[in-house]
Amino acid sequence: MWKDDEELFALMRTKLFPAVVGDILDTMGFLRQFLSPQIRPLKPDMVIVGRAMPVLEANAFSASEPQGQGPLTKLPFGLLFQALDDLKAGEVYVATGCAPQFALWGGLMTTRAMHLKAAGAVLDGYWRDTPEVLQMGLPVFGFGGYAQDQGPRGKVVDWRVPVEINGVRVKPGDLVFGDLDGVLVIPREAEVEAIRRALEKASTENKVRDAIQRGMSTVDAFRTFGVMPAPV
Repeated sequence: MWKDDEELFALMRTKLFPAVVGDILDTMGFLRQFLSPQIRPLKPDMVIVGRAMPVLEANAFSASEPQGQGPLTKLPFGLLFQALDDLKAGEVYVATGCAPQFALWGGLMTTRAMHLKAAGAVLDGYWRDTPEVLQMGLPVFGFGGYAQDQGPRGKVVDWRVPVEINGVRVKPGDLVFGDLDGVLVIPREAEVEAIRRALEKASTENKVRDAIQRGMSTVDAFRTFGVMPAPV
């Protein structure tokens, strides 16, 4: 149904939404695939679709600690710049691992991500520079805007490693699909079946919606089609 990620992402944007794919993943036994409901889009109409590039953060207590025993304690922001520069086209920067006490994303990071043709950012925490990020239009999801800087408070300690957000495992290359209703992680090993079945379900839901608009009861609709339509 698609020959590459570009076609897949376009198909998901035009034909699907996270809720219907999440319903399919439930039937496949993947019951915990939505990230925390705190993670919301910077702008209500933003949709994010791409491959996960997980980034592992940690709290710190100074930008550089001379007495530290590890190399990252002396490195402001840790490996943040290296991780950001490693973003590929169509990838989503997915950051987690620290207490949400500062911004994990901002305007300069958005500028770099857009140059690299990244798909956006999903943050288990806050962003900042909201007007600047809004102006650039890159899809960014997180807890909200908060100006507190990461510099003396946090470091990236690794990237392209599996992470967990609210009990959801996020592995490099997993599909990330988000809108106003939440951010869904689609495991790579399940994506072909999940997307195929979600497309079928979406098509059936359209038939159900048409039938209900013509006067069919919800009981008869469910008995006839086996699904109920999502809200428009």
